[in-house]
Amino acid sequence: MIRQIVMWSVRGNTSPERQVARERVRDSFESLRGRIPGMTRLEIGLNISNADYACDVVLVSDFVSSDALEAYAIHPEHKRVIAELDTLRLTRYQIDYVVVEEPY
Repeated sequence: MIRQIVMWSVRGNTSPERQVARERVRDSFESLRGRIPGMTRLEIGLNISNADYACDVVLVSDFVSSDALEAYAIHPEHKRVIAELDTLRLTRYQIDYVVVEEPY
């Protein structure tokens, strides 16, 4: 399984403006639920921290394989979401990694 974690900081001059932007990111990615072959998890989190270095939104998604992740990157629905959110993003951080299940 491949896990992708993406974090964004969004535009907004005030806290309410950033909250609207956060919710728009969440709603756009939620619209992908059940539409992406090979995606087995889609979790969106909106920041509640007051730390000035915290990102605004996190997306955690799991894929059955690297091929499924690559297909997601070019999937028309994913491209639609990227286009919808293009002007909201200030920064973006991403990591993709193989999930190794080990006993805790």
